[in-house]
This record gives sequence, structure tokens and C-alpha cells, in this order.
Amino acid sequence: MSLQTRQCRVIVADDHVVVRKGILQVLQGAEDIRVEGEASSGPELLDKLRKEKWDALIMDLHMPGISGMDLLRQVHAVRPGLPVLILTVQPEDLYARRLLQAGAAGYVTKESLVDELLIAVRKVCSGKRYVSESLAEQLAFAMDSNSERAPHESLSDREFEVLRLLASGMTPTEIADKLCLSVKTVSTYRTRVLEKMSMKTNADLMRYALKAGLVE
Repeated sequence: MSLQTRQCRVIVADDHVVVRKGILQVLQGAEDIRVEGEASSGPELLDKLRKEKWDALIMDLHMPGISGMDLLRQVHAVRPGLPVLILTVQPEDLYARRLLQAGAAGYVTKESLVDELLIAVRKVCSGKRYVSESLAEQLAFAMDSNSERAPHESLSDREFEVLRLLASGMTPTEIADKLCLSVKTVSTYRTRVLEKMSMKTNADLMRYALKAGLVE
């Protein structure tokens, strides 16, 4: 797609109306970008994607209904090839690598400068990927075979989510409701997480997650 000949039609998905309006305000001055859709939840976003086509999606990582990796996967299932720019408060080193590997076109934190958001949107609209300089360095380091990987890096995406939710103090029942899983399945993931990380209790997971900055 050439931004010289047509505008990039964008849909913004975030459950906070102030954030959506803020993004709209940032992008409305750009002649080559046009925000033409908004969604406040995962299900609403998927419904709109089924009914209409856009050139790019700016998506918050955590929204009501469906969120995170699950939502990204379902977006790709509904609209294969749609560039997805993740805009979130989560720090780059927490989710970025996993989301990029899952097919996200870019990752920008909500603390980023206005200029960075514009650059990121233009990049994904043109079919390219966007990562900040600091994230590019982290990804390069992670690819170094001699670099030591943190224990949580061995977890699958679902196991990683369960780790963070357990470490935040949620019960298996609460996690099951949030992730639309059975309590038995959550318990199975918990067992796998403990085994892979050589830990025995939720308290061990919580101490690790706090130290690693995976939860506040």
C-alpha cells in the first residue's frame, strides 16, 4: 500500500474512551492516516472486523471480554494479514517478544512520544514492522545463543499468562473465568509452570514475578 496515493484506514481498540480519543487526536493531523473505527472490548472489535475492512489496527493488550494473546490470535483468524500495532502500558520486555512472534506488526507503550506513535502507525500501514531501538536491542540479545534466558522465557504463552495471574493473587477459579478455561485446565497449567520453573508454591511464583517485574 502506498501512502502517497491513499490514506491508511485505522481502527482503534481500547476500553478507555480517553485513550481512544487521545489516539484520534494524535493521528487526525496526519494526512496519510484516517481513524474510521473504534472498539471498547475484544468481542466488539472482532464483530466490527467481520463486518468491515481496515488497513491497520491499533489495539490495547488488555480489554474486557477477550484480551492479550487470545485476542491477537482471533484477530488474525478473522482478518489474516491485518497489521496489528499493540499499544499498551505493559513494558516492552514483558510481552513484546511474544506478541511479535505471534504476528503483531509492532509494539508501542502508552508512555511513548507522539512522534513515535505516528512513526509506528505509518510503518505498520506500509506493511513493515515497528519496534523501538531499545526493544530491537533486547530482541537481538535474546537471539544470542550465549545469552542466559530467564526461567519464565521457557513457558508457553498460555503458561506465561497463568503465571502472571497467579502471581497477581488470582485464584484458579478467577483465572478460569478470565481466560474462559475450566478450573481443571488452569490447575494443569499451574502444575506445568511450577515444574518448568522448578518451584513448589504460588508464593514462590509471586516472589519470582515481583522480582522479575512481571507483576506490580
